[in-house]
Amino acid sequence: MSDFSVEANGLTKYFGNFKAVDNVSLAVPAGSIYGVLGPNGAGKTTSLRMMLGIIDPDEGTSRLFGGLKPQSVRGRIGYLPEERGLYPGMKAREAIAFMGALRGLDWSEGRRRAAAFMAELGLERVIDEKIRKMSKGMAQMVQLIGSIVHAPDLIVLDEPFSGLDPVNQERLEMLVRREQARGATILFSTHVMAHAERLCDRIAVIARSARRFEGTVDEARALLPMQVRYTPRESVDAAAIATCLPTNAEHSGDAWHFTIDDKHVEPLLARITASGHGVSGLSISRPALHDAFVHIVRQVDAGFDADATGDAIEEASA
Repeated sequence: MSDFSVEANGLTKYFGNFKAVDNVSLAVPAGSIYGVLGPNGAGKTTSLRMMLGIIDPDEGTSRLFGGLKPQSVRGRIGYLPEERGLYPGMKAREAIAFMGALRGLDWSEGRRRAAAFMAELGLERVIDEKIRKMSKGMAQMVQLIGSIVHAPDLIVLDEPFSGLDPVNQERLEMLVRREQARGATILFSTHVMAHAERLCDRIAVIARSARRFEGTVDEARALLPMQVRYTPRESVDAAAIATCLPTNAEHSGDAWHFTIDDKHVEPLLARITASGHGVSGLSISRPALHDAFVHIVRQVDAGFDADATGDAIEEASA
């Protein structure tokens, strides 16, 4: 048995002359919730499809549950593609049972599990409603349940939160946690950081076709300095207070705002205490995953812009 449900090594894919995925490697620990994050068009969907063996890479390999033949373990996988699709004339219960049957689940057991899932999510009122009569978000929930009704060991969800209202987003998060508690591994792609921050054990950031970060959410947030808001107890000359604060400190109203590295937090507190200005308010917080994501992507974009400028100068001088 492998410690990883998914192991991708050097996955690369061209569409014509365009390199859609560039040497992407990642390992998804068994039983974890793993997020593949990136802007639209970054290569997330193509990467997931290569990992699952839906499309072949031009370079690199993918292993599922330790094996090199993804198609041989398809019954252990639940996959929600980015492009949603259900038979509009089917009722929700039958649509879920049908998707389970495609993965070897007995039809009657599929119908029973469909009813149980829908009841758990508070959706029993639409269990016998036809797909064509459902809202887009409700139909998406039906397809999601159909993707996991056979109790797969690996669940792969491509942009699962897209198109869902806040209530159904909460239902989806509950399902993800439920399936992890059952022992499943969940791998999903998204460009909405809030879901990843709440759910993921580990993340990978893909930007400009390549993996730019891999690690925990806290490790991603640690790429940026701490954010500090300090309010002195007594109103004193701003210049006097500024002498004990970092040079990037900005004064707004009664408070000061600045960033600081972890290693400088304790010396800062010592300086504030020694200054005698006192503390009316002090908050020190780590930036959100959203901030770290934007930081990573902007660094990549800046590198590409610099390369493009350099190429243009070189061509002009040739």
